[in-house]
Amino acid sequence: MLLENKVAIITGGSRGIGYATVEAFLQEGAKVVLCASRQETADQAVAKLKETYADAVVEGIFPNLSEYTAVKAAFDEVAGKYGKIDILVNNAGMSESTPFTEYTEELFSKVMDLNLKAVYNCTKAASEYMVAAGSGVILNTSSMVSVYGQPAGVAYPTSKWAVNGFTLSLAREMGPKGIRVNAVAPGITYTDMMRAVPKEVIDPMIAQIPLRRMGQPEDIANAFVFLASDRASYISGEILHVDGLARS
Repeated sequence: MLLENKVAIITGGSRGIGYATVEAFLQEGAKVVLCASRQETADQAVAKLKETYADAVVEGIFPNLSEYTAVKAAFDEVAGKYGKIDILVNNAGMSESTPFTEYTEELFSKVMDLNLKAVYNCTKAASEYMVAAGSGVILNTSSMVSVYGQPAGVAYPTSKWAVNGFTLSLAREMGPKGIRVNAVAPGITYTDMMRAVPKEVIDPMIAQIPLRRMGQPEDIANAFVFLASDRASYISGEILHVDGLARS
């Protein structure tokens, strides 16, 4: 098992890519603490996971990720219970497509609080234990739109571009302390959000992908597993694009 006895915290772990990543980590032997937005969703996700992985060590927490004190208290509890934090996956986030002419300061701040400030808060809290241990892995969820942009909803690609810069800079700073920092940038992925998109909208998008299919949450989860494992021990400061596209 690639992650045997590792302790991982995965934010946004109750659905979509985050849930698939929790599953993949459990399959590889990790002990996983998933973060959700509410106790109900955390409990539901854990109960569902326990149906398949009865012997796995998995639990759910629901701190307000945009408040550092709440994150610190929750992560301190995790470290106190398991003795360490080996891996952090900053996956929680939100996307939206409001036209710029209709944007408000409140909406822009809401996106930034979850997509960027939460990444800082969680990394700050978890990295203390990694620095003390002299090892650790921090993984961030970026997006293909951090490079290409999107037609509307300017805060989302802006936040993901910032996540890329955060990843690259932190990798340089934390490398000498034994901590690797990378990001995964998913492309169009078949999550709950995409299931609601009409076929006539999805088909032209798929036609632009050389592999002629959307990504599955498991495709992204597998990338997180690899980067979290010792098989990626000499990889840091990378933005791994998992989008089926060919690049020059």
